[in-house]
Amino acid sequence: MTVIRLTRMGRKKQPFYRIAVTDSRKRRDGGWIELIGHYNPMNDEKTLVIDNERLDYWLSVGAQMSSRVKKITGK
Repeated sequence: MTVIRLTRMGRKKQPFYRIAVTDSRKRRDGGWIELIGHYNPMNDEKTLVIDNERLDYWLSVGAQMSSRVKKITGK
């Protein structure tokens, strides 16, 4: 199954996340199919940049969003 989830980047105690489309059997930070955005919770305004067109495409072909991605995107 294809999943839209966060992959952790950044340094220790300064996380930065990429929103990636990946196979559900891969590790959290393992290989991905496509990167569709990023999320930075460490800024004051918690920066979220996402390509909504690609998100809608992946949802239309059956990809599932992780609970955290659902929460931060509001979909």
